[in-house]
Amino acid sequence: MADELVHYEVSRGVARITLDSPHNRNALSRQLRGELRDHLSAALGDDAVRVIVLDHTGPVFCAGMDLKEAGGASSGDQGVNEFPAILEQIWTSPKPVVAKLAGPARAGGVGIVAAADIAVAVSDATFAFTEVRIGVVPAIISVTVLPRLLPRAAHELFLTGESFDAERAVQIGLINSAVPAERLDAEVDRYTGMLALGGPLALAATKEMLRRTPAAHLSTDFEEMLKLSAGFFASPEGQEGITAFAQKRKPNWVPQD
Repeated sequence: MADELVHYEVSRGVARITLDSPHNRNALSRQLRGELRDHLSAALGDDAVRVIVLDHTGPVFCAGMDLKEAGGASSGDQGVNEFPAILEQIWTSPKPVVAKLAGPARAGGVGIVAAADIAVAVSDATFAFTEVRIGVVPAIISVTVLPRLLPRAAHELFLTGESFDAERAVQIGLINSAVPAERLDAEVDRYTGMLALGGPLALAATKEMLRRTPAAHLSTDFEEMLKLSAGFFASPEGQEGITAFAQKRKPNWVPQD
């Protein structure tokens, strides 16, 4: 559709969801939020999709909430009310999600970056939690951002709203990699290629494991993790992986060239 703001395509197991609203710096308008949510649902429901890439057109990845729509609206009518569901879709996705940034991210856009499993940005991309500078609180995005950031950096950057570069974003845990613009596509392909090698069920279970709260006692933790590990060793997916390793071939879940 010519007037859609988010595009969706699938190729060789990778679903690419592209924000295409450069006129407002890919701000999270009502239409963009709805299309993003729908495309995420489509990717999650498609067994052919192994990895999801969040991409964008224009110079900015995402500027956060659409402030033009926010002006004059009551708290119940604010678009931010729909945002937690989107972040939760990304954060809890059983399929790995990679954020690709060819430019800056601000506010809610940084929340999306943090919700993704892997984030790659060009070296000159910048980031900022600008909420306090317009008199609002980075509350919703804190749910995905704070588990990523070093605590001291979180206090500094949330409270000052100061912009920071991609190198620092790597240092504080917000993104995984910062590369020159000419290497961005190759770096994203490197990550998606590695992610596609993992068993789909094993990846989903590993993501869930990474989100879990450790048990109060070490013995309980080992008991729970032993059950998970042994179950996957004996599972059809685990047995296929073991057999493929012995036969020096790719497991049957790896997308074919």
